[in-house]
Amino acid sequence: MLTHCILGMDHGGLALRPVLIGTLGALAVKFEDLGVHGPESVDYPDYAHRVAERVAAAWASAERHVFGLLVCGSGQGMAMTANRHRDVRAAVCEHALAAELARAHNNANVLCLGARLIGAGPAESALTAFVQTPYAGGRHDGRVAAIDVF
Repeated sequence: MLTHCILGMDHGGLALRPVLIGTLGALAVKFEDLGVHGPESVDYPDYAHRVAERVAAAWASAERHVFGLLVCGSGQGMAMTANRHRDVRAAVCEHALAAELARAHNNANVLCLGARLIGAGPAESALTAFVQTPYAGGRHDGRVAAIDVF
């Protein structure tokens, strides 16, 4: 199970902050909050890179209990940026099933949420599914290995 979260968001993600922090607490997941903490406009790649660097370093040293949580308006920019990092598999998920499949089949280690696209309930459900779903391994191993070709 994932037990340590590296959290980052831009100004577009602030609306989900209290829900996500509350969900992490309810799941007994420790977290590090890399920001943003105010409504001023910021550049999402700065936060995505910070989180992805930390997740990549953890997974490279076999700390597979660490995951990232990135939130922006759509989730897409965060995912595109985070996926530039080796050993990072960031998935945009708008509901629990997407999060479950991203973990089980793709061994995703960064959950990206779009605060302008989903509400508090779906965000909470997606985060819960992401944290509680283990990677299935087996037939998925070769596919996941093929993701990091460079």
